[in-house]
This record gives sequence, structure tokens and C-alpha cells, in this order.
Amino acid sequence: MQQKVILLTGASSGIGRETAIRLARQGHHVYGAARRLQLLQSLQAQGVHPLQLDVTDPSSCAAAVQAVVSAEGRIDVLVNNAGYGHFGAVEDVPLSEARRQLEVNLFGLACLTRLVLPHMRHQHSGRIINTSSIGGHFTSYLGAWYHVSKYAVEAFSDALRMELRPHGIHVVLIEPSSIRTPWGEIAAQHLEEVAQPASPASPSSPSSSVPSASPSSPSSSVPSASPSSTASRPVSSGAISSRPSIPSPSSPSLDGHTGAYLDESRRTAAFIRRLWSSSLISGPRAVTAAISSAVNARRPSARYVPGRFGRTLILLHTLLPTRLFDYLMRRTMTS
Repeated sequence: MQQKVILLTGASSGIGRETAIRLARQGHHVYGAARRLQLLQSLQAQGVHPLQLDVTDPSSCAAAVQAVVSAEGRIDVLVNNAGYGHFGAVEDVPLSEARRQLEVNLFGLACLTRLVLPHMRHQHSGRIINTSSIGGHFTSYLGAWYHVSKYAVEAFSDALRMELRPHGIHVVLIEPSSIRTPWGEIAAQHLEEVAQPASPASPSSPSSSVPSASPSSPSSSVPSASPSSTASRPVSSGAISSRPSIPSPSSPSLDGHTGAYLDESRRTAAFIRRLWSSSLISGPRAVTAAISSAVNARRPSARYVPGRFGRTLILLHTLLPTRLFDYLMRRTMTS
């Protein structure tokens, strides 16, 4: 097996961490990157080189790529694994949070890709492996902005694959289905938090912090992106007797937190928790195996769909009438 120099983002936990260790054990020179360097130190004992990187900061991206090239003289594989998922109704999610979702899941990925391409073109070889999701093929209930980011990664990767073929560079999409990582609990918490109505006396103001870049079938911890005025409010898991008061249509707010989707959000969060604690979903090794294949194959596939039921769900979305698929998705996720 040919040793390759690999830069992998979102390596601090979950899928990213397991993938970095697996690739290092195969003999590759792996640089595992994440925002919080202290979470990467234990990877050194596994043969992984820790690297501080904030994918939303272009200067941090440039420094990380330069560090790898300076140490190794080349870069063979970029695994864009950093990402996170924020669920919530379109009306509830502040636009500032929607922008952060795209900054991490799409523009950070694009920034790193642009930085490594001159080196790969010079080598006339290389691989860009982008972690997307089956959620780049269809949309689940209350997941608008997460799916916007994954649809965008799909389109970006398809265009990039055609552009780079003459330069000997492969572009691969990893499209996991539901994977047993902390992503499910994080998504459920975000959904409950953003659904809470804002206090009339204290309108919500979106947090300025950027969530950590975690794997997107997403598996590392992500700081709460809900407004500080509501993040600490306890959420009841029981049934609610009536809907909270909601703002008048004459006074709409882009700060979100309308409270209009609270009941549906609670039920959807409960469904996500049940699914992620069940035996129906695959473990992270399914994804690490797919990424490993994309790295090592002489001619990698354009797409890998690891995890149970992923291909089945994509096929159902293709075959079923749109309104029927919408009905089944909403009915299932609010049951």
C-alpha cells in the first residue's frame, strides 16, 4: 500500500478521530485537524499528527495546509470531514446560525479545497474526499438549513469532480445514513432550544460563537447555537397542554424563536433520540471503512453510502411522489 500524506478535518472525536487512527495504522502520514488542539493530543500515541485548524478562518486554513506541505513536501489526500447539523424550523432558526452552518459545512470545505489544489495539480495526482450525507439527496422534517448545506456539498463536489479529472485528481463523496455518534443528541438539543419562544421582554439575539467543526454524519460535540437568553431554559419532555403565545404577524422577527413549532419540535427531538439509541443504525466504523476505501482504492468510486438503509431511502425518495414522501417523512419523525 502506497503511503499517502493526508489532511483530515474534524479529527477531535467521533468518525473523524476513528478515521484518523485507522489511516495512520495503515501507514499513511495523517494530520488530524480540529479547532481545539488539546482534544487532539492523545492522537499522537496513535501515530496521528495533531494540527490546529478553524475551517471558518481562511488564515487558519492557509496555515494548516502550509504546515503539512512544509513538513512533507506534498499533500495527497484532503478529507473534509468537519461539519455539524443544526435542526429547527426555518422561521425559528436565526439567519446568523444558518450562515454559520454554511460557513462550516460548505465554505470551510471549499476554502481548504482551493488551498490544496495547486499542490495536487503540480503533482498531477490527489484526492478530495468530502463527507456529505444521504441528507444531500432528500430533506428530513425540520432540517432545512442542515440539508441546504449538504445539498450544496453534493453540487460542489459534482462540479469539482468534472473540473479536476484532467488534472488526475479524484473527488469522492461520502454519504452516510444515520450513524451512532453524539450527533443525534446534539441535533435533538438544538431543535428543542431553537423552538423555545423568545421572551417578549428580552428578544433573542443570536450567539456570535461559531460551533466547532465536527464530523458531519456528525459526531463531535457542538456548542449550542441557540440564543443566550434561552439556552439555559429547561425543556420539559412531557406533553404540553397548549401552544405558547406567538408574535403577531404584524411584527415578524428575523431573530427566530417564534414558539410556533414547539410541539412538533419536541416530538421530532424525541424521535431522533429514539432512533439514535436503537439498533437500527450503524456504528461509525461503517463510515471509516468507506473513507479508507476512498483513500486506498486505485480508482475510487464517486460516491460511497455507508450505513443501513441509506440506499433504500435515496431510492424511495426517487420513486415516490413528492407529496407522499413528504407525508411519510413528517409522519414518521413526529410519531
